[in-house]
Amino acid sequence: MGKFFTLQEADDLIPRLREWLQQAIEAKKEAVEVERELRSLSARINALGGVEIDPTSVAKRKLVRHQAVERLQGAARNIEESGALVKDLDTGLIDFPALLENEEVYLCWKLGEPRIEYWHHIQDGFAGRKRIADDFGQAGGLGKPN
Repeated sequence: MGKFFTLQEADDLIPRLREWLQQAIEAKKEAVEVERELRSLSARINALGGVEIDPTSVAKRKLVRHQAVERLQGAARNIEESGALVKDLDTGLIDFPALLENEEVYLCWKLGEPRIEYWHHIQDGFAGRKRIADDFGQAGGLGKPN
């Protein structure tokens, strides 16, 4: 069985998650852009039956792509090791396994939100998010140790 978070534990992790998510998103964006450049070059070579290229420049771009992928993987690994679950990297959607009345649920946080304010049943996903205060009172019933 994996880690279950209290609301406080999950909220305390938000600053680090925000940093890791931003690193991952920036690295993914860079890797995708370099990949697009390399595919464009390849398509141009194929369309023209060959073109003269600067092998050093291509090798440098491939290295940049590789480094970006490594940064992305490192940030994702940090998030995973924290016990949080990346649900959507592009939007920065993170779930935290938690227990509510002995049922596993997810505390739900999205990049840009100041703190965790939502939860959902595992099968409901993001569309089924409910406000913590609405269901658990202002103190958040998920704050008790699991």
